[in-house]
Amino acid sequence: MVSESVDTAPAAWQRDVFDVLKAAGVRHICYVPDAGHATAIRLAEADPEIQAVVLTTEEEGIGYLAGAWLGGERGALLMQSSGVGNCINTLALQPCIRFPLLMVVTMRGDWAEFNHWQNPMGQATEPVLKQMGVMTWRADVPADVSPLLRGAATMAFAGEASCALLLGQRLIGEKEWVK
Repeated sequence: MVSESVDTAPAAWQRDVFDVLKAAGVRHICYVPDAGHATAIRLAEADPEIQAVVLTTEEEGIGYLAGAWLGGERGALLMQSSGVGNCINTLALQPCIRFPLLMVVTMRGDWAEFNHWQNPMGQATEPVLKQMGVMTWRADVPADVSPLLRGAATMAFAGEASCALLLGQRLIGEKEWVK
């Protein structure tokens, strides 16, 4: 069993993720459940103006967001770094049809990782995203989350670009294995 860091109260930056997405006009939040995104997910599910969509696999979110954009609405995909590997082929959709793709990625295999299975994709996430034409920014301290996500949202929605904010494991907090 994995537990979050010792302090389990949501940090202000976790609320900032939701607030920035809402302020950017996001009406669809797609996600695979993840503890790092739990606050944004709960807030999205409680907001009547936002359609929170749980996915069975991350690449479904890319197609869903393309459809939302074709329907005139904005969306964002919340996932963990291990899910980026599931999206490689589907990331090719964005440059072909030019729709805004905004992703918020919680990192694993990044710093103080106890689960060695997370390390390969955690180390490959940013280079893989860049190889697929995704612009990336990384937040390792709470003060960076809001401005970096606002900037990524602006670039995605104003420029129909593919953008990702990576939330570093130092920001999220060290996870512990609990027996």
